Amino acid sequence: MPVADSDRRRFLASELAPCEPDSALFHILPVPMEASVSYGGGTKNGPDAILEASDQLELWDGESVPANLGIYTWPAVDCSGEAERVLKRVEKAVTHIQTYGGIPVLLGGEHTVTYGALASLAAKHGRFGVVQFDAHADLRDSYEGTPWSHACVMRRAVSDLGLPLVQFGVRALCLDEVAARERHDVHFLDAAAFADNPVFSFPADFPEQIYLTFDVDGLDPSIMPATGTPVPGGLGWYAALKLAEMALRGRKVLGMDVVELAPIPGLHMADFAAARLTYALMGLVQRVSALK
Repeated sequence: MPVADSDRRRFLASELAPCEPDSALFHILPVPMEASVSYGGGTKNGPDAILEASDQLELWDGESVPANLGIYTWPAVDCSGEAERVLKRVEKAVTHIQTYGGIPVLLGGEHTVTYGALASLAAKHGRFGVVQFDAHADLRDSYEGTPWSHACVMRRAVSDLGLPLVQFGVRALCLDEVAARERHDVHFLDAAAFADNPVFSFPADFPEQIYLTFDVDGLDPSIMPATGTPVPGGLGWYAALKLAEMALRGRKVLGMDVVELAPIPGLHMADFAAARLTYALMGLVQRVSALK
């Protein structure tokens, strides 16, 4: 039986009264998918943990009140069945959100969920850029017998959808992914290079319209231990947000996501960090992106 809007867990429900979707810019879409995790599990619990932790956020994010642009939370996508079916449901949900002129904000779930959003947005907007924060390149053509693994989602984006890609914070990738970067002209600032020289310039032809995908393992494990494959040497909190600000400044954000939170029971700091990251990205959209 469907959960009534007034009873469903909502992002920032402790601070915000329920609103109608046509009055919100940010459309939260929980996608509790866990089909291809290859180390630690638990991503199916990520969206609900973020929503619960969001009740501890302040409306003032330190610079502005992103919630003033409106936040609406949709029911979670049904993630039962094969990956391709789940991604079709994600695509359909994002297409529906677009009818309201809003920005879809997916809460994962494993990184595979991003593909459903990208497919929907590509059908409407054509070519746009993808900005990825991640410890991993996710550019494998297939992993553990499937092209729909979380380790393949960016390969599907650049190869199948033909989307330009910029990566930040990567520090674990295989030789096939190194070759894929060159083949598909992927631009990147990996974590080690960032530590030596935190400077990056976007390609002159990188699209003004973008999708931002943030795998929480892009952050250092000291900040974000609750993820399936934590890798040492990750981005610090403020460094990541500065990079995100640079990526969003002057660009139109078509959608974004925060994925791969695998909550650890009792470790509230990680859930709260993911919720705060989600709200911080909304704040950057509000302050530095091109909303029109």
